[in-house]
Amino acid sequence: MFPIVLLAIVAARLFGTWFIVPVLAMLLPVGLLRRRPSLALGLMLFVLVAMVLLNPGGGGGYPSNLWFAQVAAADIAVGFIAANQPKRTSGIAFVSTLIVESACAMYYTTAVPGLTPAAFMILALVVVWLIGRSIGQRREYGEAQRAQAAVQAVQAERLRIARELHDMIAHSIGVIAIQAGVGGRVIDTQPAEARNALNAIEDTSRETLAGLRRMLGTLRQADQGSAPLDPTPGLADLDGLVGRSLAAGVRVEVRRLGQERALPADIDLSAFRIVQEALTNVIRHAGARDCRVVLDYRDEELRVEVTDDGRGTIGAPVAGYGIAGMRERAALLHGHFSAGPRADGGFGVSARLPVPAESR
Repeated sequence: MFPIVLLAIVAARLFGTWFIVPVLAMLLPVGLLRRRPSLALGLMLFVLVAMVLLNPGGGGGYPSNLWFAQVAAADIAVGFIAANQPKRTSGIAFVSTLIVESACAMYYTTAVPGLTPAAFMILALVVVWLIGRSIGQRREYGEAQRAQAAVQAVQAERLRIARELHDMIAHSIGVIAIQAGVGGRVIDTQPAEARNALNAIEDTSRETLAGLRRMLGTLRQADQGSAPLDPTPGLADLDGLVGRSLAAGVRVEVRRLGQERALPADIDLSAFRIVQEALTNVIRHAGARDCRVVLDYRDEELRVEVTDDGRGTIGAPVAGYGIAGMRERAALLHGHFSAGPRADGGFGVSARLPVPAESR
């Protein structure tokens, strides 16, 4: 409000006290532009027409410069509407203002050098409207990008949760299925072995349930804005993975090459999940008794290799997510992944995960 009053005082000093009324009448609707832009523009055009009808041809002591200032104020309102309102609304505002200003221009004969008043006002209005539309389109584009980024973030989070659930459950279910088969075959002839299988099933299922509870707790804490309290698994948990694989009938040899060191959490988790999924495939599909895991700590990357001496094929359904999930984990870290039968028999999984320079 203070700038409007100040402008009115300046107009009174320049043109006389009587001109406070038209200046205020033209500037007061500006306060409505943000909330009711169409109403504000309508009031400004009404004042413009009223001043023209009261002072045709610039007579009656009403300066044409002040009238042009009122036209400029209406043009600025059109530009504001074009920048902040939908295209249809801004188009209606542009056409309405163009008609009113063109009609009003016939009452004035004062011209800008080289242009009639009507041509000058039309040109000014078109320029202001185009600038407003350009600003509005940039804003719409930015909003569309933010919306797309939000959708991509949700999809990425859903994929991450799906990978975690698959990697966590697939290994445990594979072990449980093997142990249940063993227990069913020896329950009559070797009760002690059947009891061991049942104990392994109980331990594995309890561990899986605990992992699911931790994941659900983390998701709830994330929804509430809290930081996750439970650590994510990593290569330090390989011993438990090896133990469960041994209980399922697969001996796993783990070799660590190079200087073992702490890795960033995302690389540590991905390496663990790749090993876990590879061992799950060995247990469920390879028919192997032995498996080797090699962790090669290099300066610029971590190499993970899992090989077995089984049938040379994972035998998994084409629609399975194991190999695809491992490849996706490596790709998210800008690494490289390969999997396939080995030339000397068995199946091999290999991943190279780059280590950031600040973590070396």
